[in-house]
Parts: sequence; C-alpha cells; structure tokens
Amino acid sequence: MAASDAVRHDWSATELEQLFELPFNDLLFQAQQVHRRHFDANAVQVSTLLSIKTGACPEDCKYCPQSAHYRTDVDKERLLAVKKVLAEAEAAKAAGASRFCMGAAWRNPKDRDMPYLVEMIQGVKQLGLETCMTLGMLTPLQAKSLQQAGLDYYNHNLDTSPEFYGEIITTRTYQDRLATLQHVRDAGMKVCAGGIVGMGESRHDRASLISQLAQLPQHPESVPINMLVKVKGTPFAELEDLDPFEFVRTIAVARIALPTSFVRLSAGRESMPDTMQALCFMAGANSIFYGERLLTTANPGTDSDQALFQRLGIKPLQHTDYADEVHQSVIADAIQEQRQPTLYYPAK
Repeated sequence: MAASDAVRHDWSATELEQLFELPFNDLLFQAQQVHRRHFDANAVQVSTLLSIKTGACPEDCKYCPQSAHYRTDVDKERLLAVKKVLAEAEAAKAAGASRFCMGAAWRNPKDRDMPYLVEMIQGVKQLGLETCMTLGMLTPLQAKSLQQAGLDYYNHNLDTSPEFYGEIITTRTYQDRLATLQHVRDAGMKVCAGGIVGMGESRHDRASLISQLAQLPQHPESVPINMLVKVKGTPFAELEDLDPFEFVRTIAVARIALPTSFVRLSAGRESMPDTMQALCFMAGANSIFYGERLLTTANPGTDSDQALFQRLGIKPLQHTDYADEVHQSVIADAIQEQRQPTLYYPAK
C-alpha cells in the first residue's frame, strides 16, 4: 500500500491491521511520507485544557480515576465559577494561547449547567480566544446551544474498538459516542476524537478504533492517542504495560489513515522516555498536551518539553500556520507562565 494524498473514508480494520504488521521501519517510512505531504514534519502543536469540574463522574469507565464507581485519590470538585474560568483564560491568553479548552467530568451536562457553560464560552470569546469544551454526551439542542454561544471545538473520544468497548464501560454505548460526534458536526463545530491504548485490547481492536475514526463522514480535526495511565483503585491498575513499539505503530497507522488530522500524543507521556517520544513524532504525531498534570496523573514539565524540542529541532506550531491548534503558544512562553498544574488534563 503506497502512501497517497487521498483522504479515504473506507479504511477497514483488516486493512489497517495489515499496516500494523509491516516491518517497523517500513511502517514509519510510509507514515512519514503521508505526514510530510500534509504537515511541516518539524512542527508540533502545543495544547492545554482547563478542568472546570473534577471527579464524581457517574460513568464506570474502568480506566478513569474520576469515576464515582471506584475509590481513588481524586478530589471531587464542583463546577468552577465563571469568574475563575475567565481568569484562567486571561492567563492563557497572556501566555500566547489562541484557544481555550474547558473539560468537565460528566456523563452529560444538565440543563441547569448550560447557562454557566454559555457564559464561560461567551466570556472566553470576548477575550479574543477560540473555545473548546469536553463535557460528555450532548443532545442536538445542547450542541446547538454551545455552538450559538461561540464554541468552536468539541472533544469526545471513542476510547476503543466497538468489539472491545463492553470490556471498558457499561454506562453508555458506542452508538451514544458516535451520536454525540454527529450532533457536534450537525451543529457546525469541529471535532476532537481519539482513544486509549494499553487497556488489554488486541492489535485488531487498535486497528478497529482507527477504522471507526477514519470512516466518519469527516475526519476529526484532532485525534488524541492516549496511553493508559494505570491508577490505583481503578480496575485497570494492574494491567500489563503495552509494548512501546506497538504504541508507536498505533501513531503511525493513525497518521496514514487520518492524513490531515492532528495526531495528538496525549496521556501517558510522563512514562515515555525521550527516545520513544521522538519515534512518535517520526511516526506522525504532531501535537502534545503540556502542563505538569494530565487528567489526574503526572506529565512532563514544560521545561522538559522545551529541552526535547530543542534536541530534536522541533518548533512549536504557530497559530497562524494552521487553524486547528487548541492552546497555541511558544513553549518558552509557557515555561515562564507555569500555572496551577492540577487545573490541566487531556480530553476524555
């Protein structure tokens, strides 16, 4: 299968599994060809997210320490006050951000929450920032209300393959997730959707997840690929680690199948040595989440990211280059303005 400029929507899981089985060097070479056709190979997007409500989620996702079903060390926090959110948005803008993303650990927002969310979006927009949210499932009316308030992007992950999904969560269906993505598209917003690997799934499941994303009528603008972070108290705390080369292969296959999407190296980066991260960039990852914390787990410090970028000759992607960055700033500026680490986590 030769690299191509074509954006396909008919990738089958079987076809993508064949890509996984290529010799490692051949797979990365093909992914590099695709990546360079659509992006600057030495530019990486820098993204952050603000937690506006943490813990006590009614979903039973087995990987998530924010689930109310499990006993973890995560503190429960109510929805942040609008004033607090806007103060954080101002700090982000001062650090060079062009887009501000807000995430809540909910199954779905309630009607009583909507006025506060609308006020947050409108306030952030008035600061001159683009807006992004991740709030769980949405109804068509909620999606439209958020879009009318000015929300630009919405994150909602598929997590894994349809076949393996029942091993991870029982409180919502795969179709529920797909329906929310469609509601977001129908409302006129852009989509961020990806998944988590290392949860005990097979290679076929990883291929099937990417197939689901690639078969969407419009590919997600951003595709976060998370490595499971095992947290004490969750059912997945004792799972065996995924082979690092298999993770890199997942990045490469996602790049080939989703040639124009930003592939985001997301949760789990704190445990990845610099050499592994470098291979991920080589395989086509061109976005990272930065900040001392991701969700409720550790992440490399921004100074470490800056040092790695310097060693690899990578530059942070400027917001004038592409229209799809979430929090765009030069890493050097971010280092000077390190904010409260517990406020930041990757989209769930």
